[in-house]
Amino acid sequence: MTTVRYPKFFLFLLLAFSLALGPALPAEDKPAAPAEPAPVASAEPAKPEVASEPKAAEEKPVHEIVADDSKPEVAADDENADKPEKPHSEAPDGHRHRRSRHSGNNNERVSFGSDSTLAAGEAADAVVSIFGSSTSAGEVGDAVVSVIGSSRVTDGTVGDSVVSILGNTYVNGHVKGEVVAVLGSVELGPKAVVDGQVVCVGGAYKADPGAVVKGNVQNIAIAGHHFNFEALAVWFHKCLLYGRPLAFDHQLVWAWCIALSFLALYTLIALMAPGGIVKCVETLEQRPGSSLLAALLTLLLTPVAFILLAVTLAIAVGFVLIPAFSLGLFFAALFGKAVMLAWLGRRFTKLLGDGPLAHPVFGVLIGGVIVLGLYTIPIVGFIVYKLLGILGLGVVVYTLILQYKASRPPKPVKVAAAPVATTTAGAMVAAVPAAGSEAVPSVVPAAGVSAAPVVISAATLPRAGFWIRVAAALLDLILIGIATGMSEGLFRAFNFHPGGAMPFWIVLYSVVMWTTKGTTIGGIICGLKLVRLDDRPVDWGVAIVRGLSAFLSLAVAGIGFIWVAFDDEKQSWHDKIAGTTIVKVPKGTALL
Repeated sequence: MTTVRYPKFFLFLLLAFSLALGPALPAEDKPAAPAEPAPVASAEPAKPEVASEPKAAEEKPVHEIVADDSKPEVAADDENADKPEKPHSEAPDGHRHRRSRHSGNNNERVSFGSDSTLAAGEAADAVVSIFGSSTSAGEVGDAVVSVIGSSRVTDGTVGDSVVSILGNTYVNGHVKGEVVAVLGSVELGPKAVVDGQVVCVGGAYKADPGAVVKGNVQNIAIAGHHFNFEALAVWFHKCLLYGRPLAFDHQLVWAWCIALSFLALYTLIALMAPGGIVKCVETLEQRPGSSLLAALLTLLLTPVAFILLAVTLAIAVGFVLIPAFSLGLFFAALFGKAVMLAWLGRRFTKLLGDGPLAHPVFGVLIGGVIVLGLYTIPIVGFIVYKLLGILGLGVVVYTLILQYKASRPPKPVKVAAAPVATTTAGAMVAAVPAAGSEAVPSVVPAAGVSAAPVVISAATLPRAGFWIRVAAALLDLILIGIATGMSEGLFRAFNFHPGGAMPFWIVLYSVVMWTTKGTTIGGIICGLKLVRLDDRPVDWGVAIVRGLSAFLSLAVAGIGFIWVAFDDEKQSWHDKIAGTTIVKVPKGTALL
């Protein structure tokens, strides 16, 4: 009854509002009309003419009222202003809310990470939940959708479809569109009426005998079986949204079973290859910085390796290399996880001495229990999971590289001719061997004899490592940054910003310093010097080639610079291109 009386009362207010504003607006079609109501109102103020007009309004349609009004512009404006309320009495229930939405209303129930509910007697354009479930017992003009959740229509009408992705769908009302469940089940109650199709992918379809389906029913099974994916949706809600692999819930027993199965696999790996586990753990303990660099380098180079292998698909061997490489990475990652668990458990087992508990199996078990506990902590769980995988794979790869280097035959050592010590007068004192000795006499300086200067060469001095080169580069960057900052005001008048050309200044500074001094200011502080492998001086051509080649080392995620940490010759990519290297000079050697 309310839906019938409400439009009539609305039309009465519309007519009264238009009549009240009519005399105040200019009339072009009927200029004499505004003058007539004034005498009538003053002579007979109590005349019930207004009361009779609502009655006429109840008997006339809306278009006739607008046509009889002398002010069509006011009526049109009033009609447009109140238009969203009009379709409630003219449109059927299935399309009423869709019209109101297009005319300006936004009555949608949307939630993220929680459930959306529409109670009985309520109306909405749509009920949508992302990472949640949607329940409707009222009137829905469009659709009921749940992404990673279940959709339930317990009563009422849905103007379009009911969809669940990774969840179950239950319908016990009138659905004028389709009913869909992707990786979930579909159940129709006794009052269910579906005008469209019913599609169920992966789950089971169940319908009450009283349910009516006017379209087709398609139940698509996965691998010939119907699965219940509700437990997987619970994992999305309880674990994925919290950033952790595990949580304490009775519906997540399957997740704990998978985690315990992998722990058993890691324990089996430690039982079958204890020597390899111990060797990798020792690598991580003795060389933590290099292991971390190896993990980063492995993470960066793995996609590059797959791209290079994909290019070789034109060759028949490429079809064999890609699966072999993928399988090798998979087993290396499993072994790396066992290594990380053993390393973590060893923090406790080494306190018990070298007894039977020092076996890697117990370390894996203890470390596994600790990691399972960390997996239940929000945010921390996924961070620990990813770090263990990346670092474990890097440690395994780095240990294999070290073992390969150790198995190679040693290179012959280059022996440089020893400089002869002389006095100011050119005198030399030879050390005479003792009687019966076969030692070769050697020249030793006598009192007042000065030692010869150190020969700076790639063959006589040790090569500089990665970290000392990083320290020298940071000092140079700080120096260049200070210089460009101080010159900012000088070049501002020329509308030039030196900070924007920072790579150019770095290359220019390096090339000039390498050519004139053979090192940079950071290299002087750290005791480093740039030399050529053929012991010739570093000229402008070599310095420019090395400076420009540094961009190539930087372009591939800086791998060309990191290469120093793993190269036998301690050369970066730009060193190999220019034929140079960096050596460490003895303390007290002048570099200026």
